[in-house]
Amino acid sequence: MSREQFWFFHPFRVRYSEIDGQGVVFNAHYLTYFDTTITEYFRALGYDQYADAKKSGVDFHVVKSVIEYKAAVRFDWELDVGARVARIGNSSLTFELAIFLKGGNEALVTGEIVWVNTDQQTHRPVAISKAIRDLIATREKHLAA
Repeated sequence: MSREQFWFFHPFRVRYSEIDGQGVVFNAHYLTYFDTTITEYFRALGYDQYADAKKSGVDFHVVKSVIEYKAAVRFDWELDVGARVARIGNSSLTFELAIFLKGGNEALVTGEIVWVNTDQQTHRPVAISKAIRDLIATREKHLAA
């Protein structure tokens, strides 16, 4: 994955509490980086997922997370985490994510997160609204109809 594939990045600086005994970021923290970046991705689009879920009774659930470690990420490094929606299904969103050293072009870590849009009463999948599809397509030109 290359930096050019992403329009959105969120910055992080690796904190001491995030590293393990080997001096690298402990594996579980990468999912936190990804989750935070997805939240900020939607904020950058002007979409308040939390308010929409409360109003509509529909929310996204993570159904798949994949992380591929390509290089160690170390304490105090400044990072750019890129996020993009790679695919929109009937009820699912597939995010591709990558972690880069600040200003760097080579992905240190890549990931995929899949969300399913779910009715909070029935816990069954529901279609993603046209409004959300259109909003995402404003920045993800490969998804425009």
